[in-house]
Amino acid sequence: MCGIVGAVSQRNIVPVLVDGLYSLEYRGYDSAGIAVLNAQQQIERIRRSGKVQMLDQGVVDSGLTGKIGIAHTRWATHGAPSEKNAHPHMVGDRIVLVHNGIIENYVHLRNSLLSEVQLSSETDSEIIAALIWQEVVKHNKTLLQAVQAVVKVLEGAYAIAVLDAQQPGIMVAARCGSPITIG
Repeated sequence: MCGIVGAVSQRNIVPVLVDGLYSLEYRGYDSAGIAVLNAQQQIERIRRSGKVQMLDQGVVDSGLTGKIGIAHTRWATHGAPSEKNAHPHMVGDRIVLVHNGIIENYVHLRNSLLSEVQLSSETDSEIIAALIWQEVVKHNKTLLQAVQAVVKVLEGAYAIAVLDAQQPGIMVAARCGSPITIG
């Protein structure tokens, strides 16, 4: 099963995100990833196939820091277990998303996006990120407005957390049929 961890703080949240992923290990997964908005308001992302320990080492080696971020453990449903299919998914240099669940109409949504957005994974999750990117960039919506518009076209179950590099300090989460806890 997949697991999402997100955090917004006045201090470096990377250790909180990694600890959260370790606490989700019992659920089973094939890859893990983390994305934060750094001090330069740029998204930095690290993804690894395999155990959280491999991601943790990549985080240590990179010196990753940020005050807002999202992390994820993935159990493959669409796309093979691989680093390119691991979450978080990023579209452009500003939208990053993690997703639990299955989007049943993702093939239709994917086909509608192919001429406008370069997709790099085989997942239904990246489609959600691309749709949000399209709403933010092409339709000049806030992240909240974009997520509200996109969830209206999604069919299936989901829990998502999304960041926009140009809207620092804001994380948007949404759910339908999949659980989410916010604290």
